[in-house]
Amino acid sequence: MKIGVPKETAAGEHRVALVPETVRSLSKTEGVELVVEAGAGGEAGHPDSQYSEAGAAVGSAADVAAADVIVRVDLPNSGEIAGMRSGQTLISHLSPWTSAETNAALAQAGVTAFAMEAIPRTTRAQAMDALSSQATAAGYAATLIAARESGRFWGMLTTAAGTIRPAKVMVLGAGVAGLQAVATAKRIGAIVTGFDIRRAAWEQIASLGGRPLELDFIPDAEGEGGYARPLTDEENEQVRDALAENAARQDVIITTAAIPGRPAPILITEAAVANMEPGSVIVDLAAETGGNCELTEAGQTVERDGVKIIGPRNLASELPGHASQLYAKNVENLLGLMITDEGKFELDFEDDIIDAACVAHEGEIRGERTAR
Repeated sequence: MKIGVPKETAAGEHRVALVPETVRSLSKTEGVELVVEAGAGGEAGHPDSQYSEAGAAVGSAADVAAADVIVRVDLPNSGEIAGMRSGQTLISHLSPWTSAETNAALAQAGVTAFAMEAIPRTTRAQAMDALSSQATAAGYAATLIAARESGRFWGMLTTAAGTIRPAKVMVLGAGVAGLQAVATAKRIGAIVTGFDIRRAAWEQIASLGGRPLELDFIPDAEGEGGYARPLTDEENEQVRDALAENAARQDVIITTAAIPGRPAPILITEAAVANMEPGSVIVDLAAETGGNCELTEAGQTVERDGVKIIGPRNLASELPGHASQLYAKNVENLLGLMITDEGKFELDFEDDIIDAACVAHEGEIRGERTAR
């Protein structure tokens, strides 16, 4: 069987689906060949020579398109899907719960498609969980952006010219991205407050040196798969009021609250922004799904009353080297469930990971949520 790695075509995408290390590992399996499109890993710090040395052939886009299995990072466009043949397998981020056209096109093309977003959140699947690995990169990058844009020291400094107090940072959402933001802000020296409506997250925030913002008037809101459940209108109003009050005491707010397949919840209102001091910064990691801040515009930096609201897109791609390394290992581990010791490609839909991640097979859209 042959695995193909194309050069990503989405605007602003700098990652690559397999790095030389994972190519070398996969090449050790008898019967497995790899072909990498020329230049595919360049922006992630991997020139073609590294792939050749690792055992892959470096070829054209057409060479990659002829492979049995194609692995990507970002959503393929309609032309790329149309160029695929029936019976091919695609592994990629596919936005399966919000991109109905892509789901239908893949099924119509006869492609067997696996969405990295649909990897189940189970202990066994952790090594394949690309949402978590890329959220780690995004949470780290968001903190560095906030530190740069705030225009201030974050750690306390005592100098002959006076003492600089530590920056006050509040992180909203204590999933993987949020916890990475808490840890990174703390390492830089900030006073960090973390908020999540799931009670289990409070201990995790504290373990990283943050102070949990405990809103005891909201019942525990942990939902399916470890994500937060949607709040009622009354609960949302209570949370927003409490956060608006706390926003006034922060120099920086990093928001990461998201529910896969649904619009991001509004946590920071326009009134909350008005409470913040000029020079404060908000970095909204949920910008692509509507934003946690009422004023967020995806891909833009908005300034209101001296407060910067930054809505980055695809932030993991801003750290392409390490983000690609993590993603490639996720993909390698998933392929490990599909490739036999003899190098044959076999799909066992009795396996809960393969069953959950497959969103199209033999001309049909798979999965109730995907079809809906």
